[in-house]
Amino acid sequence: MAINITSQERALLKSISIPPRPAVLLTVAEEAGKPEPDVAVIAKAISSDVSIASAVLQVVNSAAFRRAKEIQSINQAVMMLGLKRIIPLVKAVALRSAMSSHALLDDFWEQATEIAQASSVVAKLLGKDALVDNAYMLGLFHLSGVPVMMLGFEQYPALYAQLDELGWPALTEREHQTFGTAHTTIGALLSQQWMLPKALVEIIYYQQDAAGFYQSGELPPVALDLLSILKIARHVVLKNTDSEWAQVQVSIGEHFNLDDIQLEELLDRADEEIVAEC
Repeated sequence: MAINITSQERALLKSISIPPRPAVLLTVAEEAGKPEPDVAVIAKAISSDVSIASAVLQVVNSAAFRRAKEIQSINQAVMMLGLKRIIPLVKAVALRSAMSSHALLDDFWEQATEIAQASSVVAKLLGKDALVDNAYMLGLFHLSGVPVMMLGFEQYPALYAQLDELGWPALTEREHQTFGTAHTTIGALLSQQWMLPKALVEIIYYQQDAAGFYQSGELPPVALDLLSILKIARHVVLKNTDSEWAQVQVSIGEHFNLDDIQLEELLDRADEEIVAEC
């Protein structure tokens, strides 16, 4: 699959400033791409940005990772988790640091962080340990187009203020009608620029059309795992009973081979873990 951006959107998006990857990520990516990457160089690069380093330590010491002993340094985190696990986390926490602030985004970032953490917890509960880090990154990036639109369109804050009334699917439609693009498109482009895995870029772009993918076979199993984990995490955090969850609930149960009772138990356990961590 590929994201589909119209010529009008491409022209429009040239006027929107998408945050570039910070220098820390460039250094980390360059070193990680070498045949024999130097772990010390990567740890030093991460540690050079205090906000990113502290956020990474907070994540790796959270309930989703369940470490017997607290990780106290970035060097220790890199050594214990390995490059394949630490790099997605660095990308995720660097995203918020790269975004300019806006009064309306305080609650947004708090909620995005909760969804990211919940995504990690759900991945663990499902026995998908290999997806924990990408699940966290998807949880934080899946609405990353919102702050970009907030800062790029003068009228966007007024529309975003109607989110509780409209819900995300209707808000996305209004975005297209009003601005000629949507947060899903911008989020996918941002994710591409930050070199997220292809599966995550596609999930971010198609997240409002999730229901059809469980039957179509267009997404590979791992992508469906991550999409399902994200939807479960959103439901747990947002306590939403709207069409977003209703459209995918049955399909998610079938995808993970969970009956209604088992799915409810999963939701309850995830909620308990998140509450315990707060």
